[in-house]
Amino acid sequence: MSYRLGIDVGGTFTDLLLFNNQTGELKLEKTPSTPADQSIGILEGIKKIVDRNGLSANEIDLILHGTTVATNAVLEGKGALVGLLTTQGFEQILHVARSQTPGPLAGWIIMQKPDPLAPLYLTRGVSCRMSAKGVETAPVDEDEVRGFIRELHDAGIEALTVSLINSFANNSHERRIRDIAAELYPDLPVTISTDILPEFREYERCLTTVMNSYVRPKMANYLKGIQEKLAGARMDTTVNIVRSDGGVMSIEAAKRSPVNTLLSGPSGGAVAAAYVGELAGFDKVLGFDMGGTSTDVCVTMGGQPNLVRETRVGYYPVKASSVDVRTVGAGGGSIAHVPMTGALRVGPQSAGADPGPAAYKKGGEEPTVTDANVVLGHLPPRLLGGEMALDVEAARAAVGKIADALGLSIEEAAQGILDIVNENMFGALRLVSVQRGLDPRDFALVAFGGAGPLHGNSLSKLCGSYPCISPPTPGVLSALGFLHSDIRNEFSQTMIRELDKIDNREFGEIFATLAEETTAWLDGEEIPKDRQKLTYQVDVRYYRQGFEFPITVSADQFSTAEGKQKFIADFKETHEKNYGFNIDSSIEIVNLRCVGVGSVRKVELPKFEAGDENAESARYEEHTAWFDGKQMQTPIYDRDRLRPGHKIAGPAIITQKDSTTVVLPDHCGTVDQYLNILIYPN
Repeated sequence: MSYRLGIDVGGTFTDLLLFNNQTGELKLEKTPSTPADQSIGILEGIKKIVDRNGLSANEIDLILHGTTVATNAVLEGKGALVGLLTTQGFEQILHVARSQTPGPLAGWIIMQKPDPLAPLYLTRGVSCRMSAKGVETAPVDEDEVRGFIRELHDAGIEALTVSLINSFANNSHERRIRDIAAELYPDLPVTISTDILPEFREYERCLTTVMNSYVRPKMANYLKGIQEKLAGARMDTTVNIVRSDGGVMSIEAAKRSPVNTLLSGPSGGAVAAAYVGELAGFDKVLGFDMGGTSTDVCVTMGGQPNLVRETRVGYYPVKASSVDVRTVGAGGGSIAHVPMTGALRVGPQSAGADPGPAAYKKGGEEPTVTDANVVLGHLPPRLLGGEMALDVEAARAAVGKIADALGLSIEEAAQGILDIVNENMFGALRLVSVQRGLDPRDFALVAFGGAGPLHGNSLSKLCGSYPCISPPTPGVLSALGFLHSDIRNEFSQTMIRELDKIDNREFGEIFATLAEETTAWLDGEEIPKDRQKLTYQVDVRYYRQGFEFPITVSADQFSTAEGKQKFIADFKETHEKNYGFNIDSSIEIVNLRCVGVGSVRKVELPKFEAGDENAESARYEEHTAWFDGKQMQTPIYDRDRLRPGHKIAGPAIITQKDSTTVVLPDHCGTVDQYLNILIYPN
């Protein structure tokens, strides 16, 4: 037998999903995360899932890993010391940044810009220069460059970024400086901007490249550690890393360009949410991924997650293709507190994996969302298929602190905690739907993550998004998304032209060059030719408009009048959809792009025959729980015993190894042929 293994490292748990390549059977495992060194938790999880299923570790021929190492390095400010070589006169580019003012309404009065990831004292301006058309106006002064690199090396830099003005038009200077650095210090990681983002807008290009350098040493060490630990365990297996755009890349590619992994985990969830929605018969889906530390929300339409060209990590705008995900600091481990204002707050501080919620009996004493669920009976006393017992009294003692501070009963305080955290997550869902001109009532909601199905029905009720879909393996759904992801990368080049001034020959030559680069990359990833697919995009806008968006085209789109007219129609339709208007102005192309995909065998969830509606065979315990301030009889069901056609009337609790699903009063859950639970109001 041969297997594929998806691994998703979260703030609290590491999720593993094992796929049998021959039978299609899925096996799951959850193990506590080890934030100090994520690879320790990964190896423990692999050993657990291998031993439990009686396998040899060498039967796993491919590991697909979503990681938060790069993200955490940026958010926690624990990246490398980065040196920056830029064009003379542009040394303060990271300080000047853009004119947008982050923060609240008074942000323009007291503006707090983030510290540059490459400090000014480690920035040098080189005298070489290219024009905007790629013509050399000043050559590389190699003695000057060598002197600057030696200065930065002596100052202790751990990585070097080279980002020169107009290098998108001609990158020969950047490449020469990289070669000089390699001659002087072969072990120094050097990133040039045209390897990461060969497009115009110097601030975004410089910042994205600096961020790549900032996380590169840490990511490289982490991935090297995984390789060494796997070798130590005598596992000869290929490891691919999940990208922010929902694709995957080799471990060596991830070492070179870790900036493409900043939304690695959430992207897998978005891919899986789209897949589950399609299986259930819905092509418009809100993805709701609630873990122990945070909640990620996204929109998928037509079986594909929405992609954006720019995302934000902390305070930094990163121009790298990624799934359109919003994150809110609300999870099962989010800590509730009452500040001096006397108003209850939940998060963004989290108890994480260690010490965790009070109910976990690992030393945690602060009241968390998990503790509130335990107090209200939404979480029964045993989790993870009986492996993990919850301490109800410890949870009540923790929530009691909130009750005492507010003068409420413990149950009222617990309900208040849930109400506030649900509103926080509802706000995030509105950002990806209502703020984009989408009506959430037109969407189904896929609830996943360890805590997602606990709160999914409540979020469906707030959004009006039905059904609420609880997948068969909700706690490890992001790992399922990894198993469903293709090898992916993209290559681009800036070409600013008005549509009616396009030279078809030049246009075709650029796409041909990009296609060669993309194909060479896919060949390097060892993707067979019959599984390689190239698609083409142009970034387009009205003439001199501030921002642009991508339109998919064919390589010869502009060679015929019909092709041009179709492109104009597609542009106007997309512009109207995005911004609500069109104007009488010429159209301008900004960037050309080739996207390469190497398809992999997709995981297919098994389909079962529907049976009767009676779910009594799965009912195993009578229980009481609190809903809307009332204590109600709430039966508990074993999800492993549910079969297609079964109906579960709310209130009800459905337990399984990786998550717990709550069906609210006046709602009903139905099991479909793929073992999804679809929850509708009565």
